[in-house]
Amino acid sequence: MRWASRAQFFCSGFVFATWGVHIPTVKAHYEINEAQLGFAILAAGVGALLGLTQASRWIGRHGAGRVAAACGGTYAALLSALLLAPNLAALLVLLAMFGIATSVFDVAINTEAAQLELRNEKPLMSGMHGMFSLGGMAGATSGSAAIAAGMSAQHHLALVAVAMALTIVVAARSMLPREATAFARSDEGFRLPRGALALLGLLAALGLIAEGAIYDWSVLYLLQELGSPQQQAALAYASFSAAMALARFGGDAMRARFAPAGLLRASALLAAGSMTVVLLTSHPWVALAGFAGVGVGFANVVPVLFAASARVPGVEPARGIAAVSAAAYLGFMAGPPVIGFLAQASSLTAALYLVVAFALALAASARRADSAA
Repeated sequence: MRWASRAQFFCSGFVFATWGVHIPTVKAHYEINEAQLGFAILAAGVGALLGLTQASRWIGRHGAGRVAAACGGTYAALLSALLLAPNLAALLVLLAMFGIATSVFDVAINTEAAQLELRNEKPLMSGMHGMFSLGGMAGATSGSAAIAAGMSAQHHLALVAVAMALTIVVAARSMLPREATAFARSDEGFRLPRGALALLGLLAALGLIAEGAIYDWSVLYLLQELGSPQQQAALAYASFSAAMALARFGGDAMRARFAPAGLLRASALLAAGSMTVVLLTSHPWVALAGFAGVGVGFANVVPVLFAASARVPGVEPARGIAAVSAAAYLGFMAGPPVIGFLAQASSLTAALYLVVAFALALAASARRADSAA
């Protein structure tokens, strides 16, 4: 069961990385500027919000495995249509559907991971998110290689879509049975988290706003701001994801050894410092090293907060993780378009200083997050 869950996280990261690598391709294909690209990413965010209103209900009724198969398979399959929309309006609709599938899939696999951690009575969440980062590294690296080899973008997207959709559907058959992740009251509508869950959700949203900004804008940053060729620029995502994966695979041991507040604070400060280096340097290779530092810094922020949400007194663990992951995912989808609007108004470099600001906010709030659970 753990390997089925790890496979789902890997596929999620691989698909998202493939989208990240081809953001410049989408921008060039539809001949749009940063603000229009921001609207396109916002469409995915709006779709994610719509998905989040139903995620807990669907998981409660059908279980995480069935929901992961349906929404994860759809999420992967939609990649193949990214360059087939006839115009920008159609692309917005497509990305809204992409957002719906992505957000529900994300809540489903995080709910599964939380239940597995509780059943095993030892930290597992960081390792699961490490598989997401490993998938991101693999997706970004293979995307860079495909571009360097001259493979057409459409061919690459179609190959990834088929492979990931099949893997997701097959892996879902070995996830926990429906009863293990279904909620007692599955017909309740979406509710914003309150109290301790609201705080954890807000902090997770800050972390994922910053993380999402790296996923969606790091490639374009190297390409546009530092003048890197696209195959080198694609390594920004790979550098970030590889470092994050390594840190997350060691994260469960760190969570067992260090207090959550101290780990969260140190991680956020490392992310803030590394991102500052990225934005101050004019050398692409230094920036790539900086993105790796940002990856290490953000690696255990979300696992720490998600695990805490499963321990909130008086809240069913599956519902707690679903509520906080829903709030966090909203931040994940909302951050990149905000960066796009700010980049259009000033510059992408100036806009990405938001990553530094949110990392510092996480560091300042670390003790409150620890006491919430």
